[in-house]
Parts: sequence; C-alpha cells; structure tokens
Amino acid sequence: MKLKLIGILAFSMVTLMNSSHTHASCPALLDHSVRRLAGEQVDRLCDVYQGQVVMVVNTASKCGFTPQFEGLEALYQKYRDQGFAVLGFPSQDFGGQEYASEEQAAEFCTLTYGVKFPMYATTHAKKGKADPLFEGLAKAADGDYPSWNFHKYIIDRNGQLVGSFGSFTGPSSGRIKRVIESALDG
Repeated sequence: MKLKLIGILAFSMVTLMNSSHTHASCPALLDHSVRRLAGEQVDRLCDVYQGQVVMVVNTASKCGFTPQFEGLEALYQKYRDQGFAVLGFPSQDFGGQEYASEEQAAEFCTLTYGVKFPMYATTHAKKGKADPLFEGLAKAADGDYPSWNFHKYIIDRNGQLVGSFGSFTGPSSGRIKRVIESALDG
C-alpha cells in the first residue's frame, strides 16, 4: 500500500511538473482558455494565437460604437495573412448593450457586419468585474481598463502588450495601424 501511494505521488509530481513546464512557454496574456461564442469549442489562446499579433476587443451589438465591427473586420482581412488576429469578446458591462443570448450576438455580428474574426463567449471587461483575460490586459496597460465597449488591446508576437486604445480610437486610426504594423514587423 505504501509503495503504491509513493508511486501515485511520484506520477502526480511528474505530471504537475510537465504541465507547468508546458504552460511556462505561454505568455501570461495568452494563457487563458476561452469558449467560442454560441458554441462549445474551447480555445487555449496560447495554442491558437502564440507568435501572432493579437487585438483583443470587448464588443457590444447595440452600442454607438458597434459600426467599429466593420473596421475590425477590415483590419483582420488586411493583416491576417501576416499573422494578425482580432478576438472579439461581447460584454454586457457597459449599458447592457449586448443581446441576452450568444446565438443572437453571433448572428448579428455575422449577418450585419460580416464578421469572420473569432468571437468568444460573453464576458466581463469592466474594472471590478473583469474576467482573468481582461484583468491581465488592464494590469499590463497600467490599470487601463475598458471604460466602455470597443476598447482595444494589442499584444505583440512575444505576448507583450504594445497598445491599449479606448472606444473613441477606431480601428481605422493611424495610431492603431502603426502599432499593428510595428508589431508585425518586430
């Protein structure tokens, strides 16, 4: 019995060491598992996006900034072959401006704006309620939490935050394009 217990403990320690070693190469900002919008597929962001330039955006379907979906999709189409991804995360945090069901949000994004970039499950981005992904992004941005829908964070190929842009800075902004292009070249 004692020998069996020692064997189980040794196996558990090796498994734990191997799993933490695997995660060690994952940048903290991408070390999150998130579910696709209106689906069951869960993506570990590191596995899918490590080595790419990633823009994370908290979105809402019924907001004055909602037309930014068009610009976000344009950025995605322009740069995706160079290793760029836009990740959308619907949120009810600001004015409850998202559909109650994820199915409605997904349908709206696809049918109204032709969104093809990945959209993930409805989440919280607001200070005091932020999920771990948005908490980490805000911390990396020196406490720059989204203050409304369509806040944009840009992560470089090394997993470091290189830009944080509020709602009023649209996707077609020269500032955003310069940060993306610099990160893609870097």
